[in-house]
Amino acid sequence: MEQQLEHGLAQAGLVLSAQQQQQLLDYVRLLHKWNKAYNLTSVRHPDDMVVKHILDSLVVSPHLKGQQFIDVGTGPGLPGIPLAIANPDKQFTLLDSLGKRIRFIRQVLHELGLTNVTPVQSRVEDFTPEHGFDAVLSRAFASMSDMVSWCHHLPHAQGCFYALKGQVDQQEIDALPTDCSVTDIKALKVPGLEGARHLVILRAKSNE
Repeated sequence: MEQQLEHGLAQAGLVLSAQQQQQLLDYVRLLHKWNKAYNLTSVRHPDDMVVKHILDSLVVSPHLKGQQFIDVGTGPGLPGIPLAIANPDKQFTLLDSLGKRIRFIRQVLHELGLTNVTPVQSRVEDFTPEHGFDAVLSRAFASMSDMVSWCHHLPHAQGCFYALKGQVDQQEIDALPTDCSVTDIKALKVPGLEGARHLVILRAKSNE
């Protein structure tokens, strides 16, 4: 697992300290341990978690702009926990409606000593933040239209949405609300993962 992470980071051109790499590995071990009892992810093997969860999250890191981010539908903390480890200077709010997921995230924060993550148990439509976010992150929404519709109140006036997708579906883009537009689509290469991955950046037209 250690070699797989180190090799994957090198392939992705990501530079993390020994401590950050250890935190990522400890996160995988915790996820694997808790998963047996709480079924937090369908990915069962730690080596697969390194590729499908850790590296798949970290490839977004070079594209983050801003300081305040919210990961909506974070599940067991993806992509929020890996991104928080890789970006200790940025703040991440991790939102999920299921208590068992938030309890797991709190345990991760305690054991890994992460201080730049705020876990919140809430449905997204019921969550009213004290401030708007630079970006709303998610890889959990079925469609970008739902993401924009349900999370419209979360970014500040200049904020945007980061949707992690596989293939980019033009029909999905066409179905976006008229007041929202795609400002960029970045192809992501996840070492060890077959299939396409993309980061779609969206912004309300009134914010442009």
